[in-house]
Formats: sequence, structure tokens, C-alpha cells
Amino acid sequence: MSWISSYVRPKFRALVSRTDVPHDLWEKCTACGQMIFHRDLAANNRVCTDCGHHMRIDARGRLALMFDDGAYETQPLPDTVHDPLRFRDRKRYNDRLREARNKTQDHDAIIIASGTIGGHRTVAAALNFQFMGGSMGVAVGEGLLAAARLAVEQRAPLIAIPASGGARMQEGILSLMQMPRTTVATEMVKDAGLPYFVLFTDPTTGGVSASFAMLGDVAIAEPGATIGFAGARVIEETIRQTLPEGFQRAEYLRDHGMVDMVVDRRELHDTLARLIGLFQQPAPPATVVPVDADTGEMPTNPSLPGAAS
Repeated sequence: MSWISSYVRPKFRALVSRTDVPHDLWEKCTACGQMIFHRDLAANNRVCTDCGHHMRIDARGRLALMFDDGAYETQPLPDTVHDPLRFRDRKRYNDRLREARNKTQDHDAIIIASGTIGGHRTVAAALNFQFMGGSMGVAVGEGLLAAARLAVEQRAPLIAIPASGGARMQEGILSLMQMPRTTVATEMVKDAGLPYFVLFTDPTTGGVSASFAMLGDVAIAEPGATIGFAGARVIEETIRQTLPEGFQRAEYLRDHGMVDMVVDRRELHDTLARLIGLFQQPAPPATVVPVDADTGEMPTNPSLPGAAS
């Protein structure tokens, strides 16, 4: 009996007992349902290896993909008033803020970062959807203004990366006031003669899409990103019509002139580097050859580079 208890029974239990397996080794694609090993998904920048669907990525991970060698510096957010309306629904607003900060280790839903892209000094302001749905309150408005000031100070382009459900309801009218304030921030950059780019990610909706997100010199979107103001179901119920297939998706908006380009996440760094280089180059590198206004021909002076002989 002792032999069975001390040897046979433990061996038998080891064979039939379930081994604890981590729950985050595999992730299911939200588009095609394919199960993807977490290392393969990370190596592919969270793009589905089966269908190419761009799965959501956190703000810091996105910044690491954009900046050269994944290196960037974050800037502290300006101090703002907390819970100005003493708002409470099922929870107190202060409690929601505390939970979001503990979850993300960020002060609010915006991250201000600076670094180089293609060797060009660049400032980025990225919204973090994991922080209360990336909602825009006073802190986000102040953060975008701070990012604009930093861009002007460094003579660097500004890239806004919205990922938001819109204005933050817990701050009421104060959250809506951030729409004109963020618009002022974009104008600061443009008035300084600096480029302002917007990278639409999934989702970009509400007051964010109705303010600074639609004001970029170049509007770039990730494939399949949802971009709009109100939700598709709300629009259908309001107009009592069926919306076109793919409505409010990045590709649909590109085809209808609302977005300039849809760029694969794996090509984003090179695309941004090329765009920043084009905007930062004040003049063409070659000598401009004058053309005769009447004939449309170049002069025959051989001393001019590119002149006709």
C-alpha cells in the first residue's frame, strides 16, 4: 500500500492532472478568427499573419514603431484641474481616473513624445485608447497644446495619432471646449511654417474627429481603421437608409477624398520619413531651369544645368 501511495498514485496524478497554461500565448484575430501565437503577432507588428487585419496596438507600442530604432523621449503633461464637475455615475470620476492611471501607468489619455523619424526631429502626440477610451478632456487638450509648443520650439513637424471615442462625458462642456483649443494648437504649428500630420487609427470618432484629427496637412490612416463622428448604427437610424459597405472605414474615406493615403503599419516609419523629408526640404535640390513662357521651351544656354543643347 505504501508503494502505491508514494509512487504509483503521484505518477498517475501527474499524467492526468491539467497543467496550468498561460492565457495570453495565443490571440484571436478579430477579423478572420485565426489564432495567432503571441510572438508571431508581435514580430508582425500586431498585423494578422493570415488576413492582414491591423489589430489594435497601444500608444507606446505605436510610438516605438514610428521613431528611429524605437527610441523616443516622453514629455510630462501640464498640470490641469481634476474632476472639475465632481462627476459621478456608477463610480466617481476620480475613481475612474485612478483606475485608468493604475492600468496604463500614464497620467491621462495622451502621450507627448519626441525623437527622430528618418533622421528628422519630430514631435508626436498619441492618444491611448486604453485610458478611458482615449476620450478627450482638459488634460488631452492641454497635452496637444504642449505638443504644438514643443514642435514650434524645436522647429519640428507634429504628428497627431488619434485613437478615441470622442469627448470625455465626465467633464461635460469643458471637454467640448477642447475642440477649438486643439484646433488652435494645430494652427500654431502651421503658422510657424511646420508640417502637421495626422495618423488615423482604430477608432477615431466623436469630438476628436471633429477637431484636430481632420486638420492635418496629410491625413494618413491604417488599413481598416474606423473614422467618423457618429456611429454607423446611429446614422442609419437617423436617415433611415442603409449605409454603403465599408462606410467609415479608412479605405472608403480615401476613395472619397477624406483621407490622403492608407498605409500598412509595417511601412509606416518609411512613409513618415519620406513625407517629413519632402515637407522639410525648402527647395528642390537641383537648379531650376527657366522655361520660355511663349514657346514652353528651355533656353539653349549650355551653361545652365539641364538646358537643351
